[in-house]
Amino acid sequence: MYGFIWRKLPGGTTLRLCATLVLLTVIAALLWYVVFPWAEHHIPLDRVTVG
Repeated sequence: MYGFIWRKLPGGTTLRLCATLVLLTVIAALLWYVVFPWAEHHIPLDRVTVG
């Protein structure tokens, strides 16, 4: 999969590396600010009971 993405990015190695860093930053921000807060309400991680 990573090879496929690398081949589809335009430009030379430097431009591809910059585009990859931008893509990783966008994905990380999307996970941090959208997906994780949404999942926190649906997954009971802090509700621990000892039986």
